[in-house]
Amino acid sequence: MKILIVDDERAIRYSLKEILEMEGYQVDTAENGEEGLQKAEKEKFDAVFCDIKMPRMDGIELLSRLITDGVESPVIMISGHADIETAVDCIKKGAFDFIEKPLDLNRILITLKNATDKAALITQTKILKKKVYGKEMIGDSAAILHVKDMVRKVAPTDASVLITGPNGSGKELVASSLYQLSERSMMPYVEVNCAAIPPELIDSELFGHKKGSFTSAVRDHKGKFEQADGGTLFLDEIGDMSLAAQAKVLRVLQEKKLTPVGGDKDIQVNVRVISATNKNLQEEIARGTFREDLYHRLSVIVVKVPSLDERKEDIPLLVNHFVERYCSQNGKPAKAFSQEAIDMLVAKSWPGNIRELGNVVERLLILGGDPVSAQDISDYVF
Repeated sequence: MKILIVDDERAIRYSLKEILEMEGYQVDTAENGEEGLQKAEKEKFDAVFCDIKMPRMDGIELLSRLITDGVESPVIMISGHADIETAVDCIKKGAFDFIEKPLDLNRILITLKNATDKAALITQTKILKKKVYGKEMIGDSAAILHVKDMVRKVAPTDASVLITGPNGSGKELVASSLYQLSERSMMPYVEVNCAAIPPELIDSELFGHKKGSFTSAVRDHKGKFEQADGGTLFLDEIGDMSLAAQAKVLRVLQEKKLTPVGGDKDIQVNVRVISATNKNLQEEIARGTFREDLYHRLSVIVVKVPSLDERKEDIPLLVNHFVERYCSQNGKPAKAFSQEAIDMLVAKSWPGNIRELGNVVERLLILGGDPVSAQDISDYVF
């Protein structure tokens, strides 16, 4: 593991460096905040020890810059002049811990181990979430870059987001991207397909039920809202939800509390709601099948996901993505696509959008030659 020590006192830098190197760590040093910032941004460190009182850029400013610039190394503040208020302020600003001078060897090593263990756990969690929730949206067309830009701006807020777009266009991926980039990313992410839940079960699924509230309720059950408490709830196909369920969802969003089926006590919940639909909800409101007041609650931000036909320049990138994913999952060598084959895929209309393209690429990898040719496209696609 590699550690950075930022301190203007030469004796402190080198004594701490010697201690950590004896414990098997690789250590680099910086004599002021500006030098420390340059090194931390240029190279990945597993932890940073940072003095508070330094010329040119003090430790508090360095800590803020590291966090603002997205440096993920845990920062351990050290000082011989600080009080409890300063220590608390450092922790609030994002420091992992605070150690007073003169430095205690055992405290240093224990704090460093805890910091690196936590950083490793966060990294593992991010890797697992990428596997579960998908990767970054693929494409560099103007249409998809606009969506990515909206996601980056909206994700850190708690605003409700309504994602619209045709089936298979990637609305679920936009929702998971909003979650991964949000401040709730370490809390639960719960998905609900509103179209897949029978009307008679929607209350129990969303709000939970108490034991004995109906024939098959053999135990208490937490609903999706309660399961997502502190995190994010994704309501997919919200346009298919019944009016009765819509009224109850509206109440939860307004009052931030719910009552389980068969319960007599309200449960407080703190949930960010992201919803998605392939329907035009304004038309559904006009038909009387969707509540206008719920629409306004859900659509603080509206993200429109373009159809694949609106972003055809992304098709070559998406083909490469699906080839890599399929071949990696099945332990097969990657096949190439001839330029003529790619051109034919770009020219095709895609009513099923990205989902259809993914299925077509998998079919071509199984049945087509290597490289996949224009003839393969004619035989197995058109």
